[in-house]
Amino acid sequence: MFKTLTASLLATSMLAGAAWAEKTVTAVMHSGLRVLDPVMTTAHITRDHAYMIYDVLIAQDSDFQPQPQMADWEISEDGKTYVFTLRDGLTFHDGEPVTATDAVASLKRWAENDAGGQVIMDRTESLEATDDKTIAWVLSEPFVPMLNVLSKQSALPPFIMPARVAETPADEAITDYTGSGPFRFVEEEFQPGVSVTYEKYDDYVPRDEPADWMAGGKHVNVDKVKWVNMPDIQTAVNALLGGEIDYIEQLQVDLLPLLEGDPNVTVEVREPTGMQTMTRLNFLHPPFDDPKIRQAALAAISQESVLAAMIGNPEYYQICGAVLGCGTPLGSETDASTLTEGGGMEKAKALLEEAGYDGTPVLLMAPTDLVALATQPVVVSQMLREAGFNVDMQQMDWQTLVTRRAGQAVPAEGGWNMFITNWMVPEISNPISNPMLNGRGDDAWFGWPTDETIEQLKADYIAAEDEAGQKEVSEEIQTHAIDNVLLVPLGQYSLPQARRNVITGMIESPVPVFWNIEKAE
Repeated sequence: MFKTLTASLLATSMLAGAAWAEKTVTAVMHSGLRVLDPVMTTAHITRDHAYMIYDVLIAQDSDFQPQPQMADWEISEDGKTYVFTLRDGLTFHDGEPVTATDAVASLKRWAENDAGGQVIMDRTESLEATDDKTIAWVLSEPFVPMLNVLSKQSALPPFIMPARVAETPADEAITDYTGSGPFRFVEEEFQPGVSVTYEKYDDYVPRDEPADWMAGGKHVNVDKVKWVNMPDIQTAVNALLGGEIDYIEQLQVDLLPLLEGDPNVTVEVREPTGMQTMTRLNFLHPPFDDPKIRQAALAAISQESVLAAMIGNPEYYQICGAVLGCGTPLGSETDASTLTEGGGMEKAKALLEEAGYDGTPVLLMAPTDLVALATQPVVVSQMLREAGFNVDMQQMDWQTLVTRRAGQAVPAEGGWNMFITNWMVPEISNPISNPMLNGRGDDAWFGWPTDETIEQLKADYIAAEDEAGQKEVSEEIQTHAIDNVLLVPLGQYSLPQARRNVITGMIESPVPVFWNIEKAE
């Protein structure tokens, strides 16, 4: 398959070169793309796709500060009314102007599925377009993190779509991919899970400021960007060395020596804040509907074993028990000692016996086609079995997992008990935006815990008068999340990326973006 794919890439390149000097950046991303609706999933590849074709109202810079993007804003003196004004020249890819009505519809759909959006809507009295360029958002009480939530770069950023698309129910996938961003989705060339092509949208009007994380001017300097899927990372490395592709988003650390000696290739870590890898359990079905059995699973897992198998080189990983991430203003490792120091196996066995665990299988979904997720399920299943769990590890590709985790069926009928995923540290560093800290049952993130205590703690966080107060509440959130096993943090890591030196101008950003990039002839 890969020989066919690389041959196709070469043929395409030769034909393009013969016809005209089209500049195409060919990239191997961390996963193939199948899900195209960024409101339906927090999968990073879908988010990355969305940043290509959509724009956002406001965006965060590298100092985590909200900046104007599609709109500027004013806040009333009482902190209850936010007025956003769209800038001039914004159009969708069908040529129609972006209006405040489109933005309002997009924000309402986003808020149905996003943890932070749900909290904002709890405090919303009205959200409406007062004219073609003006959005008035009136709250029932001040909400200090408002702009931080709206400008977050992940997990579910509020991308702006045409109103006719955004009026699609939030639990139904969109089928119209008319975007508002710097690239246009080439639907006729899309091969789900294999390749996706984006063309420069010539009528996109970038901001004047320099690009800075997701904020600033999104200047497109190439004609096309093509993502190709190569689940075998060795194949991708060979393709990069041979000049068939320009960029690999994630590399295995043990393959670095193959690239580091090539003067035509640059290897670098472009995620300065790193990633958190973690386990999510399903609260709906046995055995993890029992909190004592969830605690047994947490006690059985040691981060060192997971990270050593996953990354190997300690230079690229960090043991960290903080739900909100280490190195962040609110990060705390309270109550996570079994994870960070190990030694919880006997406790795990005792908890299982105390809970009367009857051997109900734990269906662990294990993706086989992602560098950053291939090893954790193997190590975690081994530790759970040692504790006494009956683990049924089922292998599948990542996009199948992403689709299956959205279903609430019992495990024997297509559901699941457990999976492992990774987050950028910025997207889990705030309790309002952290998807795992959503306790709203069916409206929560996959796993669907019903947890009134975590919702009250988040309300306490919002009501805190200063940073000291927020830090105090965050400590309570850390303790509650660990005690109730809302997630199992497995540590932090960074994976290097590689690009051929013909590619320059890639901006520093936890999200891989393709504006600002130059490609030499």
